Amino acid sequence: RRMADDKDVLRDVWYGRIPTCFTLYQDEITEREAEPYYVSILTIKDYNGNNYKPSELYRNWNLFILLLQLLLPRVSYITLVTDKVKKHFQKVMKQEDMEEMWFEYEGTPLKWHYPIGLLFDLHASNVALPWSITVHFKNFPERDLLHCPSNSLIEAHFMSNKFDQFWAMNRKLMEYPTEEGGFRYIPFRIYQTMSDRPFIQKLFRPVTAEGQSHTLGDLLKEVFPAAITNDDEVDGVIAVFVSLQLYHYILTFEFKTFNVYQNIAVEIDDQKKYQVVIHGIEPMLETPVQWLSEHLSYPDNFLHISVIPTPTD
Repeated sequence: RRMADDKDVLRDVWYGRIPTCFTLYQDEITEREAEPYYVSILTIKDYNGNNYKPSELYRNWNLFILLLQLLLPRVSYITLVTDKVKKHFQKVMKQEDMEEMWFEYEGTPLKWHYPIGLLFDLHASNVALPWSITVHFKNFPERDLLHCPSNSLIEAHFMSNKFDQFWAMNRKLMEYPTEEGGFRYIPFRIYQTMSDRPFIQKLFRPVTAEGQSHTLGDLLKEVFPAAITNDDEVDGVIAVFVSLQLYHYILTFEFKTFNVYQNIAVEIDDQKKYQVVIHGIEPMLETPVQWLSEHLSYPDNFLHISVIPTPTD
């Protein structure tokens, strides 16, 4: 790949957006019906420079293209809109009925300290948009979420429209000696919704002792092999009994050997159990982890990898 193409990848990742709608939980006490809150990150203007509210979009088809401005940034955190969402629902609720606010999607509390893109990939990557998030002001799930008092909210303003400034600084943090062929270790975390363990993280080098590039498949095979095989098969050779013959009172047994990883898993690849998702896409398993780390990491410089069940329909 050319360097210009790689810069485009970085830019596309940075400006990734998710259309989102916040809806108040039905059991919350309100003085009147609460309208959903649709995220508006930027000021909406038409081609003549006139300002519009999100609710006015449907009246002007010329603003359709500007819907891109009504999305949550993937690389930011949900605390980016916490104050806006709270102010929206304050209009229909009494102050004494508003305790600590928290979010959930289809019964799963959303961790505010996880990037938005990671939350979406883990819980909603195969659903229709906009992403519908439920807002709660009661019954904070102590076992599932960390408290996020207002004085420690993640400041996410730097995320908005400052791609060049961010990478001017971050590029220095990602430098490595050319002769080493990559970082000393790849900062990564593997998340799955099917386990009580929040994530998997360990030391993993981007190159082998012989200088060969490790791939995403190599990483998964070492750290979480179930993600790329079926029914938790492991690499190895097995012998299967095929036939038995009786000849001149001598029993002859015939066996055939099979490589489990290469043969059986590949044959039923169409029935794979999991999807491996980074920033909403399924990278090829042959992709070098060094390239992934440099181009698909979040601003915290971690490669956040989601392993989710393959949709059945």
